[in-house]
Order: sequence, then C-alpha cells, then structure tokens
Amino acid sequence: MGKKVKKEVEPPPKDVFDPVGVESKKAQTVVLMLSSPEEEVLSKACEAVYKFSEKCEENRSTMLELGAVEPLFRLLSNEDKLVRRNACMAFGVLAEHVEVRKVMRKIECIPAVLSLLAPEEDTICHEFASLCISNMAQEFTNKVIIFEQSGLDSLIRLMASPDPDVQKNSTEALCRLVDDFHSRAAIRELGGVPPLLDLLKSEYPAIQLVALDTLTKITLDAETRVTLREAEGLERLIEFLGTKEFDDLHVNALYVLSNCLEDAESILELQGTGGLQRLMQFTAETTIPDVQQYAAKSISRATKYAENWKMFHENEVEKALVTLLGADSASVQVAAAQAISAISEHMGSKDAFCKVEEGKGMELLVKLLGSENGDVKEAAALAVSNLTMVHPSNCLEVVEHSGIEPLVHLIADQKDGAVANAAVALTNLAGDEIIRMEAVRMGVVPALIQPLKSSNSQVVSKVCLALAAFMCDSDARSELRSNGGLESLIKHLNSDNDDVRRAAAWAVLVCGGDPPTVTDICKLGGLEILQEINQSVSRQNKFTQAAMDKLLDSNLPAKFALTSYLGPDNCITDGFFDAGPLRPDSRFMSLDELSTREVNEKRPILLVNVHPHEQHSSQPPEVESKTESKAANQKPSKKELAKGKSKASKEKEEKQKEEEMQLLQLILQQEGEGGSYHPPMDHALYEYIGEVSNKIRPMPTTREQVVALARFVAHKMGGPVERGKLSTFSYELPISQMKYELKSNILPIGRIKTGIHYHRALLFKALADRIAVPCSLVRGEYNRAWNEVVLTVDDTANGAKYPPKLFIVDLMHIPGRLMEGDSSEAVQYKKL
Repeated sequence: MGKKVKKEVEPPPKDVFDPVGVESKKAQTVVLMLSSPEEEVLSKACEAVYKFSEKCEENRSTMLELGAVEPLFRLLSNEDKLVRRNACMAFGVLAEHVEVRKVMRKIECIPAVLSLLAPEEDTICHEFASLCISNMAQEFTNKVIIFEQSGLDSLIRLMASPDPDVQKNSTEALCRLVDDFHSRAAIRELGGVPPLLDLLKSEYPAIQLVALDTLTKITLDAETRVTLREAEGLERLIEFLGTKEFDDLHVNALYVLSNCLEDAESILELQGTGGLQRLMQFTAETTIPDVQQYAAKSISRATKYAENWKMFHENEVEKALVTLLGADSASVQVAAAQAISAISEHMGSKDAFCKVEEGKGMELLVKLLGSENGDVKEAAALAVSNLTMVHPSNCLEVVEHSGIEPLVHLIADQKDGAVANAAVALTNLAGDEIIRMEAVRMGVVPALIQPLKSSNSQVVSKVCLALAAFMCDSDARSELRSNGGLESLIKHLNSDNDDVRRAAAWAVLVCGGDPPTVTDICKLGGLEILQEINQSVSRQNKFTQAAMDKLLDSNLPAKFALTSYLGPDNCITDGFFDAGPLRPDSRFMSLDELSTREVNEKRPILLVNVHPHEQHSSQPPEVESKTESKAANQKPSKKELAKGKSKASKEKEEKQKEEEMQLLQLILQQEGEGGSYHPPMDHALYEYIGEVSNKIRPMPTTREQVVALARFVAHKMGGPVERGKLSTFSYELPISQMKYELKSNILPIGRIKTGIHYHRALLFKALADRIAVPCSLVRGEYNRAWNEVVLTVDDTANGAKYPPKLFIVDLMHIPGRLMEGDSSEAVQYKKL
C-alpha cells in the first residue's frame, strides 16, 4: 500500500483582493458604499439606505445631509437589475421628505424615475417608482414636468396592475396630477376613466378611496362627466352607495355623484334607470352623519337648475330632506335646512314642503330656530325665510307652529346671518295683516330697532326692510318713535352702502304717510339728508327720491318751501304755513322753531289754521263755543260785498280782533314758559270757508267756481289793482303793524286785508281745497305766486269738451280772468 500524498491547494491569484466581510453601523459608511464599483456592495448599500430611511422622517433628513440622493439617482440607471430595484426603493421612500424633493427637482430625476415604470421592469420597481412620482407630484412644477414627459400614460396603465401597492401608488399619483386641468383632460383622452371605475370593486378600501378622490376631481369637467356616463359610471356609483360594507366611503362616492348631478343628462339617466329614486331612498335611510350631510349638500347643488329640480321633485326630494331635518347631528340639520332653502326657490317645493307628513317639516324648522347651535339657527331661519317668500300658506304654517316668537327672539342673536334671515322671514310674515298685528304685539318693533346699530350692512338692510313691512300699522309707528328707532333709521340714509341706503329710504317712504312720524323725521334731519342725497348723482336712487316726495307730500310747508309748487292733490289743511322759498342746501325749520324768533322786518310767515289746539285753548268752553257760533253766523250780505262793510260788521271785526289778540298773547306766554307753539284759530278764514261753501260750492261748473272764488279772494285782499299802480299798492305797512301787534312773525292768512300775488294765491288755494276745486299753487320770483287750474275749453253743466287746457287765475288786476298758461298775458302776470 503506497504512502498518501497531501494535495496542495492552489494559491489565489496575486491580483485578486481577498473577500472582506464588513459590518457597518454608521450611515456615513453606507453612503460611501453607494459609490462602490461592485454590484453586490451597491445592492446591499441601497437596501440599507431603504430600511434606514423608511423608519422615520429624521432618518430621511440624515440621508439628505450625508449626500445620498445623487448617488442613488445615478444607480437608478444601473445595468444590474437588483441594484436598480433597490436604488428605486430607497429613492421612492426618500421622496417623501420635502427637502429631498427639492434636490431631486434640481438634478432632474423625473425622466429616470418614469423610465422605471416601463412594462419590462419588475413589480417592485413599479411600486416604488410610482411612489416617487406620487410624492413628486405634490409640487406644481413637478406636475408640469410629469405631464410633459408623458407620465400619465404609464400611470394609467399601472392602475390595472395585479399588485395592490402599484394600483394605490399610481392612482394616488394621478389624483395629485389632476389638480391641474390639463391633466384632467388628458386622463379622459387616454382612457383613464374606466380603470378608475374598475378600482371601485377593489377589496382594499385605500384603493377605493383614492379612486373616488380622483373621480371627484376629474368630474369637475363636463366632458369627463359625459365619458363617465358612457362607461356606466352613474350606475356603478349608485350600486356602490347601496353596498352596506362600503358605508365608510359613501360620502366620497357622493362627492363624485354630486358633480355628475349638475348635468340634466345625468339626472335624466338616473331617472330612467330608477337610480334617482334609490338615491332619495338612500338619503332618507342612511344613518351616517357625514353621508347625510353631503347627501343634502348634493341635493342643494343639483337643484339650483330648474330642469334638475323638477326631476328631484318628482322623486319626493322634500320628504327625504324633512327626514334629514330630524337627525341628531347639527351638521346634518344645517345641510338639510340649506338644501330646503335651495329647493324653496321653486314654487312647487314650497307647496309640497308643508304637505310632507302633515306639516312636520315646518314644525321641525320652527323647533330648530330655538337650537343652541348658532349655525343651525341661521340655516333654519334661512329655510323659513325662503319657504315663506310670497307664500301665504307657509306663513300660516309658521304661525300655527308658534314660529313668530322664536323669529323675534332670533333678531337679538349674536350671529349676523341668523339676524338677517330672521328679519327676512318676519318681512314675509308681515304681508298678512293678522300676523303682522300679532308680531307687533310680541314686540317685533323694539326687537328690530336694536340690530339697526349693527356694523354689518346686510343685517342693517334686511332689518330696515323688515321695519318698513311693519310700519303699515299706527301702533308699530308709535313704538318706532317711542323706542328711538327713527334716529338709527335716519342715520342709515347717509350710509355708503347702496343696499342699506335703499332699504332705509324705503322704510322712511312707508312711514311718510303718518304726520306725527313725518314731523319727527323732519326734526331729526331726515328731510335735509334726503335733499343732500338726491343732489348726488352717485348716491341717489329711486327709493331716496320717492321717500323725499312722500315726506314732502306729508309735510306741505316743506314741499312748498323747497319746490315752490303744490299740486291739485296737495290739499292745504290746518297748520300749513309759508315761510318763503328755501335754498336746496338750507335746513327747513318747523313752525315751533320759527315761532321763537324775534319779530323782524322780513316777509311774514303766512299761517293757515281754522281751529285752535284743543289742549291749549285760552278761553273757557262756553266762550269758545260762543265765539265760534258768532263766527259761523257772520255771513256778509250782497250789499256788503258790493259797497263795503257796515258799522255793525266793523264792530264785530274789532271784537273778533280783541279775542284773537287775547288768544295769541296767552299762546305766546305759554311759549315763553317752555311750551311748544300752537297756532291760533283764524276766525276770518273760518268765515271765508263758510261763505264759499254756501255760495260758491253749489255752482254748476268748475269754471264758474274758479271765477267766483277769484273775485271773492281779491275782494278780501284789497280788491283789484291796476298793473301800473301795483308799486303804489300799500300792503307792507299793514302787515308790519299786524306783526308788531301780535308780537310774532307768524300771521294768519285771514287777518291780511291788503295782499298781493303770494298772499292771494295762498288764500285761493286754501279755500279751493276746502270746496274741492282742484288747483295748483306755484311760486315765482320777487313775491310772485299764482294758481293754475285745468279746465275744458267749454266747461258747461251739460257736458265737457276735451282736451282740457291749463289756465292761470288772475287775482290781482282783473279778478276772475282766466289766462291760458302759454299766453303772453299769463307770462306777464307771472313776472315782475
């Protein structure tokens, strides 16, 4: 047996480095390994970076600081498949850090990452490359680059990948990319809608969620909604809503459906397939608050178009919304009330709403007006205001469910929206007289006065309109005055907001028919404010002009002072005075203010007043009645009218003057003690009225009445005066004497016995109004004034010939002469 010979091991080549097993515990070392020429080292280094970076945000920041991004980017194009895959994994995870993404953008990494989405790459590369693109797509600049590099094609293809992570990442990348409208259109053109709808069947909720979010964004485009309908997307969405296990995603499905319901074609398709009925049923039956809330919002959004609303109405949308009103969630109640407000723009829903379960809807809304949640109260008040707009039946429903009181209380709410909505609702209710009186009894006027101090222009304008609605009743106007509401109302006439100014003017216009309120408005400067506004081209409007006209019609002294004109419908009554013309920028003064002035040499203030003030009579009742009976029985005879006054009548006049002097002195004494001015009785005017009523009123034609009245006035004011002798007609001295006798600038018109144009024209107008003879009073320049009457050419008792003509009545030169308005003699009469 031979001896064994030991086989010698062949030594390794001298130029080969012996393998070294290195265990690194420092990140810096691993980063250095990313520059190794060996594929195995590179693969392990990339894997280590991936595992380290995946742990937390701080680790990703560390990798950025150590400069790992650029070596990893170079490895994305490595020839070795394993190295490329591991580098992609690390790169995708690092892209979650915002600062890392900035570096990636600078090195232009997107084309390289998109190349890893190619079909020949493995699933892991697809997963992390799509993750990287999804992260990069958070910045708008990167969205543009991805779009330009045709990244959408690859992402759409990967939505059909069998790997759920690839599906999720690619769909999430698309969801972020479609924030740009160019990408939304491109997805539709590249056939991306059907794959998104297919993902709704995924067994992974995260994939379903991101697919629904993407569909929500792309269905903002009308053309995409057409594509979705063609892909039977509406039916799939309705089926999705009907699947109980997907209830946590139902609200996201409603987002998509809400976009689709903007198109009448979508609603029509659902109507035909029964989907709309199922949607209403789903809305009424679901118990998830978020789903209920957005279902109501979807209805609100869809029904803003009449054709859409009609189909919802046919599927009993009102019933579904009433069901949602009864939900426990405040957010659902708000959404349901807002949806009811939206559908209440259509009269059919107003009619149907209160028929649901015998008025349960209005009962719930009234109940919500008293909610502790401010948003709920605001939305409920909005719904009530819309339902009661031009709908008396719904107004009665509000009253039947005791809705007035909570609406009045809501006026004092802290939320401006709730106050404005409640004011609109009360405005609607005020259209019914019985409801209006009940609201006034419940204190609606004092409640509405408080928010007039609000700084919110919408609140103020709505409250002003509400006040205007309630000012039809005298009790409401009294409360407005007594609670200081007029001050705030008049203040808002000067508002810079057009709506506030318009609403305040409307309220003043409604109040303008009540003399006590008009008096207070004028005292508070309302007339002057309206004057100023109406002189401004930018601030005036039809409401301010109408309010001004209404105030002037109710305050004839102011109207005549400002416009120098009183029409046939402006009847002079007791208390009228003429203080002369007023410049547009001057303030109109009341009779109380004028009465405090010292006697001066200026033109007198002419007063028309037949009856004395009841509360400040200077004589005992028996003396007053005796005086009045004497005045009533004093009727001048034909002889007196022709030849002058007899001695007896002169004695009566002197006695009458003494009585008037006593009355005036007592009134002036009361004024000195701080009382307001109360005009004295004009006994002479009282007699004039009695005389013209008995002798002129019975005349058969207006022409005869005008002529007779003109002669009567001229006779009482000093008789006819030739035009050439007008300058020598002494009328100023008697008037000055009378002013100093009465110790007042205010003279009763009946006391003036020598008057010129403006004295006679005023007396003619005052007497004509008492006997229903229509005439106008016009003031000219230089103490000129005249009366205009409209008569037919041949005004006889048997008939009238038309058209009528305007005539000027001569009261000075040839009393009773009627001059055509455009004649030379009329023009001469009106000038100096």
